[in-house]
Amino acid sequence: MPELPEVETIRRQLVPRLKGRRIQDSHSHESEKFTPAKEAVGTTIQTLNRKGKYLITSLNDGRELIIHLGMTGSLTITPDTPDDPYIRAWWQLDDNEFLTYRDVRRFGRIRCVPAGQYDTIPTLAAQGPDALSPEFTPEGFYRALRKSQRRIPTQLLSQRPVAGVGNIYGTEALWMAGIHPAKRQISRSAATSLHAALVEVLKAGLANGGTTLRDYRNADGGEGSHQNALACYGRSGQPCLRCETPLQHRLYDARTLTFCPHCQPR
Repeated sequence: MPELPEVETIRRQLVPRLKGRRIQDSHSHESEKFTPAKEAVGTTIQTLNRKGKYLITSLNDGRELIIHLGMTGSLTITPDTPDDPYIRAWWQLDDNEFLTYRDVRRFGRIRCVPAGQYDTIPTLAAQGPDALSPEFTPEGFYRALRKSQRRIPTQLLSQRPVAGVGNIYGTEALWMAGIHPAKRQISRSAATSLHAALVEVLKAGLANGGTTLRDYRNADGGEGSHQNALACYGRSGQPCLRCETPLQHRLYDARTLTFCPHCQPR
């Protein structure tokens, strides 16, 4: 699933090409997950924002077009509508270019709502501060983690303590902070270390244009390169880059997580 660096990369590529453009027409897959795309017809795009893994398109009529890419979603601008069975929605822009949404597995979703009213999108309404926003603070993060007894990686994936983190960057941050993925509670100092690690790995992923392991493509159709810089995720059996102990993986809460048994003691 695209995480914060991947979604932010797409946002930065699309903003200059979408700002001020009028949506003249639209089409979508028949699933109610995608039909709200057509509700934006006749509006003008003011800007494109992001919170966590959600893209938030501000429209000139006081509404927002919300797009979540799911597991395999991507957005591109094309000169026509591609002959592609995996296109789930498209928007015709005022110079006859098309913003197209492709999603092989159909885990993404689209909504058009009054600005800031996310009651029909509970995962957006309930999520915590964006990981790269000033609102994401060490103390606030520590207090959010203290509210749950679930394992720390599961809490991160819930998006409630912080928005934008998934399995890839969560694994990297836990390794960097020396926190075992089975832990359910951590100290204030450990939470501070994990906060710093999250910000660092997300910024590094963004600088590298995201991580392409299989499906992710940016708005220009290109791949990210951060997969070449991963220290822990996907490296089970290989030596830890800090201590050279072979990395291990275990199944926690139905997710396979990689860690160093020496640097991340349980």
